[in-house]
Amino acid sequence: MRSSELVDEIARHAADKKAAGLILLDLREIVGYTDYFMICSGSTGRQTKAIHDGILEGMKRDHDLLPRRVEGANGAEWILMDYLDVVAHIFTPQARDYYRLEELWGEAPVRAAGDSAARQGAVAACAPQGAERGVAGERA
Repeated sequence: MRSSELVDEIARHAADKKAAGLILLDLREIVGYTDYFMICSGSTGRQTKAIHDGILEGMKRDHDLLPRRVEGANGAEWILMDYLDVVAHIFTPQARDYYRLEELWGEAPVRAAGDSAARQGAVAACAPQGAERGVAGERA
């Protein structure tokens, strides 16, 4: 599975659990250790855990994939799921405001899950000020 398909699948499972502020950062031209960050929020620690569980169960069931590593699932303020080519970050609103990954990676293009035009507008609206917007081309 290509990394662009993997990130879309992870985002779909997060959206199924009502993840808020879901954005995809395309890091392919910026770092060598991953291709995408999927960033989203749950309204409470309980919801972040439900989003984590939805991604974990859905990816295992649909694609027989487990994350290489999971961090923060016990505290559920910031859960990181490392699928190597995609790293999912699931935050509570307070943790997301504190860590501000969108600002830290502001040079990364924001990519819409599934590349749909309707989602593109919604994702662009969630992008930090000054961040490059648009869909990056696929790797050859």
